[in-house]
Amino acid sequence: MEKKVFEFDFRGRKLIVEHGELAKQAHGAVLVRYGDTVVLSTAVVSKNANILSDFFPLMVLYQEKLYSVGKIPGGFIKREGRPTDNATLAARMIDRPMRPLFPEGFRNEVQIVNTVLSVEQDCSPEITALFGSSLATSISKIPFDGPIAGVKVGRVDGELIINPTPEQLEKSDIDLTVAGTKDAINMVESSAKEVSEDDMLEALMFGHDAVKELISFEEEIIKEIGEEKMEYEKLEIEDSLREEITDLSRDRLDAALRIEDKILKYETIDAIKEEIVEKYTVENEDKLKVEELAELITKVKLILEDVEYDIFRNIVVKEKTRIDGRKMDEIRPLSASVDILPRVHGSALFTRGQTQSLSVTTLGAIGEGQLLDGISLDEEKRFMLHYNFPQFSVGETGRYGSPGRREIGHGALGEKALAQVIPSEDEFPYTIRVVSEILESNGSSSQASICAGCMSLMAAGVPIKAPVAGIAMGLITAGDDYTVLTDIQGMEDHLGDMDFKVAGTKDGICALQMDIKIKGITKKILKEALAQAKKARMEVLDVMLSAIPEPRKEVSKYAPKMETFMIKPEKIKDVIGKGGEMITKIICEASDVKLVTDARAVKVEIDDFGKVVIYHSDKEVIDKTREMIENVVREVEEGKVYTAKVVQIEDFGCFVEVWPGCEGLVHISKLAKERVEKVSDVVQVGDEILVKAIGTDKKGKLNFSRKDAM
Repeated sequence: MEKKVFEFDFRGRKLIVEHGELAKQAHGAVLVRYGDTVVLSTAVVSKNANILSDFFPLMVLYQEKLYSVGKIPGGFIKREGRPTDNATLAARMIDRPMRPLFPEGFRNEVQIVNTVLSVEQDCSPEITALFGSSLATSISKIPFDGPIAGVKVGRVDGELIINPTPEQLEKSDIDLTVAGTKDAINMVESSAKEVSEDDMLEALMFGHDAVKELISFEEEIIKEIGEEKMEYEKLEIEDSLREEITDLSRDRLDAALRIEDKILKYETIDAIKEEIVEKYTVENEDKLKVEELAELITKVKLILEDVEYDIFRNIVVKEKTRIDGRKMDEIRPLSASVDILPRVHGSALFTRGQTQSLSVTTLGAIGEGQLLDGISLDEEKRFMLHYNFPQFSVGETGRYGSPGRREIGHGALGEKALAQVIPSEDEFPYTIRVVSEILESNGSSSQASICAGCMSLMAAGVPIKAPVAGIAMGLITAGDDYTVLTDIQGMEDHLGDMDFKVAGTKDGICALQMDIKIKGITKKILKEALAQAKKARMEVLDVMLSAIPEPRKEVSKYAPKMETFMIKPEKIKDVIGKGGEMITKIICEASDVKLVTDARAVKVEIDDFGKVVIYHSDKEVIDKTREMIENVVREVEEGKVYTAKVVQIEDFGCFVEVWPGCEGLVHISKLAKERVEKVSDVVQVGDEILVKAIGTDKKGKLNFSRKDAM
């Protein structure tokens, strides 16, 4: 296979695609160089399809190789293990815009693997992998209605920037990822510093213009090296069977879909479907072979899904009615409360309809932040939001274990939204962890997590800059007609065309996430959805603020209290001591414990600039710890008189303690104005005497004089 190289100058940076040299046995493979970032993207399709499956088996991987940034993995096992959260989110970001563009009914397994080989931080490896995934799939035999591409958008000093550098993102008030086809946007992921709806819409369209440039480059490459698309097996459904099933089910499913209670609705729909499936099973089990019967039952199930889908869309778009009776822009009943759990640092319960989040905030020392072992520049973070979705929340049994892609993705979205209002480390030197436990779910549990999480932060005494609320918008299309829905529930998400989550304060947007099942949406729909979401957000904020109007002035009595002060950097070694001896002594004595690992022990953190932070739930322990540290770093002023305690007597003089940790020598000649024959004739151990600081000896030891202080 001949190697081919394609080059494109994309907004001032070279984008180079190489094909024909690497991974030649994959069905599609490209090496993409964006600056010094290099990603190998491959696409492979299975030979056979499981046409009786009810889902398309697509797997997207984003593999971070730590050698790409010159790192060796941490821990005992020196090789890459399970994906980092960043890698999981990058894989989701690629999957989301690509999945809707594979043909309906295509059931061959597809695996898209992105291997990150080299990283220049100014050239995003995630965006490079998204481009490579689309191109590798588009040039292969795999049927795919692409290409797609994506870009990042930032805004610095009012100017929009495509693919900003990490330095520019530090100053940017928008961090937006936009992906789509040349005709429309089909995926959005963003965090923002309270940006207006109009400004966000401008950024979205600005990003889509850049996406079109990348797609034009892809189309040139596909035209030259793209393969003919494969034929694939598809389940064909006879018109007569479709009509028969529709007649049997339509009226009954229509009635069931109009039931307002979620559980009763689903139970009724399931019962209707099971009854019809059972009817066809019994009637044909003696007439057909096992394989033929399985195919028939699959067809029956698919037709029933289609009937339900059509009825649902007709109710919403044609009748302008929602299946639970709400108006298009109406939010389900809301309730909010705080202080649900007595011993945690902050807790809140937020309920919207049949979706409920219990969120808990925990405060810890800065040193308890999360260490990151990945390819990004970030090495740790002090604010985390973790999302848990147990199966009981939807009345089902299921898998329990480590968090999956969904949990990681929902947690990351909530974290993005709330991170915009978290105080800086200087303002509030704590590590902050929020955990959202989803207790009930019927749509948009991620946005309920943002609402409950925000209230739990306020209850914990975290001085957030402004309250944040989230809402999920939906879209139902029927030809050119469409309807935008506020606060979608589970069925509206499942059977609808869009899940558009918007979180923000009263002043602007803090986070966005959009996934769609159609090929793309227009600027008009985006504008309408953003405006409707703003109105809903204000309603949700009102309910939250009725439960807790502002952050508490003090942290919980169970949370670690904190005190911060500065010492001279050159004194840090004295506080730490040889092998940590001094700081260990301070911690143990101040806390009245034997080991620094004791849960009751005070926490002390000292940075390289001499900033000392002390954490403990008992203010007295903090005060004692500070006093002991200040005693270590205090400096004796020459010529000043101090009250000192005699701690040791020798023939040549006595040693005195001016304050804990500060000792010096009073030579026998400096004990009194008259001649002293024996030290014990003048002072005894335990005596308190006045001494004057008279400097240091050749070894730097402090010298004092009782004679000069008299």
